[in-house]
This record gives sequence, structure tokens and C-alpha cells, in this order.
Amino acid sequence: MKKIFAVLSTLIVLSCFSCAKKNDVVKMGTNAAFPPFEWIEGSEVVGFDIAVSHLIARDYGRPLKVVDMNFDGLIAALQSGSIDFIAAGMTATDERRKYVDFSEPYYSSRQTIIARADTNDISSIADLKGRVVGVQAGTTGEGYVNEEIDGATVKSFRTVIDAALALKNGAIDSIVIDELPAKEIVKRNAELKIIDDDFLTDEYAIAVRKGNSDLLDSINKTIKTIKENGVYQKLSDAYMPLDGNVKILSADEL
Repeated sequence: MKKIFAVLSTLIVLSCFSCAKKNDVVKMGTNAAFPPFEWIEGSEVVGFDIAVSHLIARDYGRPLKVVDMNFDGLIAALQSGSIDFIAAGMTATDERRKYVDFSEPYYSSRQTIIARADTNDISSIADLKGRVVGVQAGTTGEGYVNEEIDGATVKSFRTVIDAALALKNGAIDSIVIDELPAKEIVKRNAELKIIDDDFLTDEYAIAVRKGNSDLLDSINKTIKTIKENGVYQKLSDAYMPLDGNVKILSADEL
């Protein structure tokens, strides 16, 4: 009888542990100031990356919790276990691969330049030499300007929205940032414009802790599935529409 009771007790404990693991949230870290990939709408974080992350969490069998933080703190938060993966328009660079594992790429972007609309002496990346250039802290753009633009004074900001405000106020001469967020910033600020110059291409990927192959494999499977079944195109049409009329999809619409 004691042995039967012990076995039953063990099964109950294991069952409860299994249920707890299944119901645990999976925490996605992002910086919600990077439209159309992530931004705050009312009290909710929304965007292309959020939609993809809901699908990742669904396939992984856990509810999603979105954690908004500074972009340059995301990798440290991932390493400490505060979050489980990063979806933040993050480029899969060799430097970042030293600290995290990346999924297959899910979006191709390029860096671009924002200047004030009345600026006439900036037409390419070469014209930023010797100027004050705004960047978002921790981004590919920050690294590129620091390494490639001779004589540039780099001003790092918490968000690209903060950088845009500084540009409008004359505190900096330009911003180097990813193309789609740049377009969103300019769309909302008539005083600014985009300088079209193709100088750096990025591949966005999802980051997980080193060695977390279980989650990484699941993420890669989700990315492959949504690219093949039309859901990826549906998300692109919603969050990056050619007519500019963004549609925010609820979790039930994914």
C-alpha cells in the first residue's frame, strides 16, 4: 500500500509539474519604439514582431508575455533569464552571435538616413563625415557610423523617436536607422525627410540564449511554416502595407 501511495504521489507531482511548465509564459523582449515592428498603441505593444511572437508562443505551447525595455539592454536580459527570446528588429551580427543564438532570418532590411526637410547638403552616407549623427543605442546603425564615418560625432538615443525629436530641434544633423522605422518617423514628421542611399543591408532574426536549442528549433519551425502557408504575407500586408494604412491584428486574427 505504501509503495502504491508513493507511486501515485510521484505521478501527481510529475503531472502538476508538467502542467505548470505547459502553462508558464514565454517572455519576449523588445523595444517598443520601432514601428512597424513594435510600438505602443494605447496601453498595448503591437507590431509585426509582436504578431510573429504570438505565433511562436502558440506553436511552443505557452502564452506570450511581452517585455518592453531599452534596446541596448535586451541581450543582457536574455542572458540573465529575464526574457526567453528577443524579437526587436535585431540584426544577426557576428558580434551578437558571441552572446546569443539566432534563428533563421525573418526579414531583410537596410539602413537609411533621415535629415531635416530643408537640408540640401546631405545626399549620401559620405556627406555625414564630420557631422553630428543620431543613432539608437545598441543598433547596427550605431556600430556602422562609429566604424565607417570618419570624423562623425555620434549621439546615441534610447529610441529613434528621441533621435527624431533631437533632429527636429537642431541638436543633430541626421539619423542613421533602419528603413521601415525611418519611413514611419518621416510619415509622422513633415519637417523630416529620407535620404535615399543604399549603403548597408541587415537580416533580422530572433535571438535566444546560447544553447536553448529546444526554443530555437521551435522558432525556426514557426518562421518556416508562416513563410510557406501565407501567414507571413498576411502580416506583411497588415503592418507594412503599400498604401500606408496599417492594420493591427489581434491574436485571434493571426
